[in-house]
Amino acid sequence: MKVIVIGGVAGGASAAARLRRLDEQAEIILLEKGEYISYANCGLPYYIGNVIKEKDALFVQTPEAMHDRFNLDVRVMNEALSIDPQAHLVRIQERRTGRIYTESYDKLVLSPGAEPKKPPIEGLDLEGIFTLRTVPDTFRIHEYIDKHAVRNAVVIGAGFIGVEMAENLKDRGIDVALVEFTDQVVASMDADMASFLHQHMRLKGLNLLFRTGAAGFARHADGRLQVRLTTGHTLDTDLVIFSIGITPDNRLAKEAGLELGIGGSIKVDRRLRTSDPDIYAVGDAIQIENLVTGQPGLIPLAGPANKQGRVAAENIAGRDSVFEGVQGTAVLKVFDMTAASTGLNEKQLKRDKIPYEKTYIHPLDHAGYYPGAIQMSLKMLFDPANGRILGAQAVGVNGVEKRIDVLATAQRLGATVMDLEKLELAYAPPYSSAKDPVNMLGFTAHNIIKGDVKVFHYHDVADLDLAEALLVDVRTPEEFALGSITEAINIPLDEIRQRVHELPKTKKIYILCQVGLRGYLAARILTQLGYEQVYNLSGGYKLYHTVVMDQSAEIPFDCFGLPVNEGEGEKLVYCPVPETGPAKAARQPRTLTIDAGGLQCPGPILKLAEGIRQIESGDRLIVSATDPGFASDVGIWCERTGHRLEDLAVKGGIYTASIIKGEAQVQNQSQDGGNDKSIVLFSGDLDKAIAAMIIANGAASMGRKVTIFFTFWGLNVLRRSHRVAVRKTAIEKMFGWMMPRGSRKLGLSRMNMAGLGSQMIRQVMKHKNVSSLEELLETGLANGIRMVACQMSMDVMGIKPEELLPGIEIGGVATMLGAAERSDTSLFI
Repeated sequence: MKVIVIGGVAGGASAAARLRRLDEQAEIILLEKGEYISYANCGLPYYIGNVIKEKDALFVQTPEAMHDRFNLDVRVMNEALSIDPQAHLVRIQERRTGRIYTESYDKLVLSPGAEPKKPPIEGLDLEGIFTLRTVPDTFRIHEYIDKHAVRNAVVIGAGFIGVEMAENLKDRGIDVALVEFTDQVVASMDADMASFLHQHMRLKGLNLLFRTGAAGFARHADGRLQVRLTTGHTLDTDLVIFSIGITPDNRLAKEAGLELGIGGSIKVDRRLRTSDPDIYAVGDAIQIENLVTGQPGLIPLAGPANKQGRVAAENIAGRDSVFEGVQGTAVLKVFDMTAASTGLNEKQLKRDKIPYEKTYIHPLDHAGYYPGAIQMSLKMLFDPANGRILGAQAVGVNGVEKRIDVLATAQRLGATVMDLEKLELAYAPPYSSAKDPVNMLGFTAHNIIKGDVKVFHYHDVADLDLAEALLVDVRTPEEFALGSITEAINIPLDEIRQRVHELPKTKKIYILCQVGLRGYLAARILTQLGYEQVYNLSGGYKLYHTVVMDQSAEIPFDCFGLPVNEGEGEKLVYCPVPETGPAKAARQPRTLTIDAGGLQCPGPILKLAEGIRQIESGDRLIVSATDPGFASDVGIWCERTGHRLEDLAVKGGIYTASIIKGEAQVQNQSQDGGNDKSIVLFSGDLDKAIAAMIIANGAASMGRKVTIFFTFWGLNVLRRSHRVAVRKTAIEKMFGWMMPRGSRKLGLSRMNMAGLGSQMIRQVMKHKNVSSLEELLETGLANGIRMVACQMSMDVMGIKPEELLPGIEIGGVATMLGAAERSDTSLFI
């Protein structure tokens, strides 16, 4: 038997190798029009980015090695010009010599791949504009960057190749604008999940330009390229990567009269035979069956292409092998993050009118008590009638792809969300949690199916009729103060049973928390208390805030083209801020560097405020932190305090901010403009005292005047931990014996467990580098927080001034009210 394989990459090379393993006697000719076979298409952008250092690393097999190992007649630089199916002949040109010859075949395998889309756009053929599909394309781009000292690049198209190219160009110190006609990167993801990627890419310094495309290209007199966008804007650049997608290379099949399918693809059956029984086809050029819908489609991926080569070879060798379809499982590195998906996305489900429900979760990648746990975000789409898994997506830093691999396996084997609940997955604290994120997806989805909880989604919020409904945020007061959905009221989860009278049963109750878990618990409480219309926000405020922030985060066009910052780390280049005010005598600004690594909120911000006080206007403060929240907090802090965030970098999980100190009078205006904060601390619970001090220190770090009025049980926070010899009545002594002496004796408001709970939370705080209550009190006094002990409460409870910590004032209700009237925020805790 004589078999010719046309195309020596992925599917073609796999078919030839598999066929030899099945038939040692067959004559197998492998034709490749290019110079290379069996190379790593998916690794090409990483060679351009200098991640892959050596050219040879791109080649899985060389023609010589393929011949020696598999006894194949490998002919590179030999292009198939035409096929005669009736005569079983292939017309071939030897490209080095131009010689044309023919070869007969018994069976033929087509693996021509796909070609980059190139619409008729003016100037697309100019030097410096590239597509990336082959090894020669890769070498040309790499050489061009080196030769022309490229500093700016525009990438057109934000699919897999576009995103990978944008990242690798940025890693080479090139300023990059990523232009995409739709409103998101990576079309296989939904826009909500892509929002997490957008946030990260902007932080890494990429300029993302959505809802626009390339209308034309031109060259300036100085040699630079101009990209004209469909919005009318123009971008000047040194390099353009044009990557708007691919189209099947069907020329040979079409001219041979083979039946074509969707988008000009080669139509095949489940055994990968074309309309001619002696011709098979594999790879990016063929129409495949979608495993989920059973409908034909195009899903060009390297994994399926290699498997298709194997199936075609087995059928040629006389076996009966079936290619059952493609799910579209894919994974993508996006700087420090990973994005992965399998099955259908929400856009496809809506387009095909397939009923579905969805669930979002934001679990840690491994056990929270083991160091280094980082949150990831997962979305699963399922059939609400039977729990069938329709698709899943995940975004995060670690462990993303293994969760999608599990979900892809479950989907292919026909598992339901109920089966996910039962999966026994590998667990140890460094790798996962006892309830793996995949299990949690099963739990949350099954809860929806069973009716244990009704859900609403971030896109439903705008349509809520709050005249007929109530939006309830069940997070803690400090979380609520940092931002919530407009019109939401705050009833913390742990208070909901006591405050249930505030929630009318005649209204729909829409509940939200940070990620969805506390909202679910609140919904279960209310449902069992007789509330019939309770809904939980799936994905919580984290998802809502990320999507809403992403939708309003357009980068101005005049930001592009700024010089790239030198030095290590990826920099977020901001638009220049115009200088204002009279010119001053020149003074050499100094730079102060502060390390806030390992500190949790509000530690980094407190360190930042401390550093700002040590420098003068115009000086630079560089702060590094490992708390992910610092990346968003630092911008808000600078905006509110009159300082300028010069740039923000992240590398290896370390966030570094460069801040220019503003004029002193700007800060003073903030302090005297009615922005004081007052807090009444009534509670003597450890957790509530910690929350009060975190809020107070955060406000003080932003230059606000803060007064804390300690009354009744809150006075115990201020008591010295050792016994003080003072004269007391019998009742006063009794109070002293019964109350905790000092902050170290305070218990938790919930789960105190005879003091064990407070010990545990202190250990966790120490492990997480969160300041203790005692440290927060000390820091607060150093930051100028006014701490006032209520005189009346002291008299009633028999607490003497000598028993209080140093630096504490004693005052009455007038003191508290005076502070409250000067404040724009007053909290009762």
